[in-house]
Amino acid sequence: MYSANHWGGAFEINGEGGHEAEDDHSRNMDLDRGALSRQLDETQASWLLGPPESKKKDKYIDLGCVVCKRKLFWWVFWCIIIAFIVIGVPIIIAKSIPKKKPAPIPPDAYANALHKALMFFNAQRSGKLPKNNGVSWRGNSGMGDGLKTTDFGLVGGYYDAGDNIKFHFPMAFSMTLLSWTVVEYSEKYKALGEYDHVRDIIRWGTDYLLLTFNSSATTINKMYTQVGIAKINSTTPDDHYCWMRPEDMDYPRPVQTTSAAADLGAEVAAALAAASIVFRDDPAYSKKLVRGASTAYKFARDTGHRQKYSKGNPYIEPFYNSTGFWDEFMWSAAWMYYATGNNSLLQFATDPRLPKNANAFMAIPDLSVFSWDNKLPGAELLLTRLRIMLNPGYPYEESLLGYYNATQLTMCMSVRKFNTFNWTQGGLIQLNHGRPQPLQYAMNFAFLASLYADYLDAVNVPGFYCGPNYFSASNLRSFAKSQVDYVLGNNPKQMSYIVGYGKKYPTHVHHRGASIPHDGVKYSCTGGFKWRDSKNPNPNLLIGAMAPGPDQFDGFLDSRKNYTYTEPTLAGNAGLVAALISLTGTAGTGIDKNTIFSAVPPLYPGTPPPPAPWKP
Repeated sequence: MYSANHWGGAFEINGEGGHEAEDDHSRNMDLDRGALSRQLDETQASWLLGPPESKKKDKYIDLGCVVCKRKLFWWVFWCIIIAFIVIGVPIIIAKSIPKKKPAPIPPDAYANALHKALMFFNAQRSGKLPKNNGVSWRGNSGMGDGLKTTDFGLVGGYYDAGDNIKFHFPMAFSMTLLSWTVVEYSEKYKALGEYDHVRDIIRWGTDYLLLTFNSSATTINKMYTQVGIAKINSTTPDDHYCWMRPEDMDYPRPVQTTSAAADLGAEVAAALAAASIVFRDDPAYSKKLVRGASTAYKFARDTGHRQKYSKGNPYIEPFYNSTGFWDEFMWSAAWMYYATGNNSLLQFATDPRLPKNANAFMAIPDLSVFSWDNKLPGAELLLTRLRIMLNPGYPYEESLLGYYNATQLTMCMSVRKFNTFNWTQGGLIQLNHGRPQPLQYAMNFAFLASLYADYLDAVNVPGFYCGPNYFSASNLRSFAKSQVDYVLGNNPKQMSYIVGYGKKYPTHVHHRGASIPHDGVKYSCTGGFKWRDSKNPNPNLLIGAMAPGPDQFDGFLDSRKNYTYTEPTLAGNAGLVAALISLTGTAGTGIDKNTIFSAVPPLYPGTPPPPAPWKP
């Protein structure tokens, strides 16, 4: 329907019929252009815009050192609280929970054998024994040694083997070798709990060696070479004619003295010098050892005393005959240099005449066999260490390079395919050409090979050359392990050659103290032979003693009467300890690179001081 529009025109109203109509007025209405262009006053504008919005002011918090917005402050605060809850609380809970300590690495075969091998030295002690000696069947012995015939007495030290003689030459070598192992592998000894033990062993030996000459003097004219004697086919009581426990000895024990002993004097000097590095944490004792070493070294080097200590002595030559002294000169000079840092000693060790007199560069296989008699390979390795780690250069380089090359050749002899030495079918190298007692030589060589591999690792050198053939350091370790594993039981006899190690080992070692019962009965000089000849196992276990070893066909006879198979020695066990400590991985790997150089002065001039301020 339509209704009238009093303002003009018509407008459509939707009626009940649902018809839609357009608002013609609103669509076609003319705009008042003047009204739109007119400027509105403030009141009119307020009608259109409404009341103005009030602007909020930011609130701030004064923290003393800084002023910040309150909103930012609370935002940071709650972020910290949330972070603490999400991160801090779990960490606190985790830290408060008690943790189980990681189980120690189980000892490997080498570590287990090492513990036993060191005990052999406790069983060999002479003199007044400490309460913690740990060998129940041993007691005080040799308490009168040298008291009537020497200046200071010769009580103490070690019996050499299965008899009761104290041979100073191999004893000194054994102490040098043990000290070398401590200098290189002190951390391993500590981790295995044997550090104090091995140092006690060394000190027992060096305390005694200081008695074998006037160590408080600067110049001497004699040394004592051994206590006790034995003669081949002797008919009077001595250490071989009698079979007695050392605690029961009642026969004469004469002392051997010499006024010329270049080899013995140099070896004693080496032992004391090496031990002085071991005991550097005891300054007074270390200095005492250095003073004694200097005196013994001076005695050895004196031209009036340059003679082999064993020459013409029927009580020494059949047992520990020395074949020369130039190797001991090189060996002792190296140790004396490391102990004192005296450059004159390095100058002597690298004097071209010394290796020439020692035949060091002649590539003679037998001179590459490290032993109580031949120190050449050990001395060359010691000086090679100096070259590859400190590289002193001119004027030492020519001889040091020669020692390095000689060491490389020695290591090449461990390679079986070169056939430098024979090997048994069971894999034992025959460094003494099939003669008796091969194990001590094999253990010494195993130690040198393993140690040289550690030297190469320390300077990041992966291997060495034998002519055109290249071998890695792992080849040296494999050789060393093969020889030690042979001793531990990987041999045709399937037996360990270390008493008390493994399920099968020698039970009839040639040893007076171990073979005679510790029952309070004193058996006479010849009365003890019934125990030597008994077929029963030894009543006392000589733990850790290494038997001399098999024959060239891997055969072994476990008999007291046959000492070539069953008599252990100090030098043999020292080599065994050295090989074992170098190979065990229970206490980590690698050497102590720097301790041996503690006394060595800087090899190059230091940085000069800055010039004085200029004055006009």
